Amino acid sequence: MKSNVDESICYPQPQTLAQRVAIANDFAGRFHFPLPLSVDDMRDTADLAYGGWPERIYIIDESGKIAYRGGLGPFEYHPEEARAWLEKRFPAVRAGS
Repeated sequence: MKSNVDESICYPQPQTLAQRVAIANDFAGRFHFPLPLSVDDMRDTADLAYGGWPERIYIIDESGKIAYRGGLGPFEYHPEEARAWLEKRFPAVRAGS
């Protein structure tokens, strides 16, 4: 069975914020990531506030406020709701275009 791990994308665990930023910049550059990235502080403040367990989708608007808060997964986790919200908010942008 083929592994789903790409060994060329492994980074050592960062010990400083500068290392986290360097990893994010490397990733974005290597894979031409088209969206802005945020890097959590070393106390993992954003992860603790918005962590992905249980699964949940948040959309943060331009003013930094929560514009969409999805339900808790797995039973109330509906990515299609987030997609619909984004398509309504940004009609000129379509996936894959």
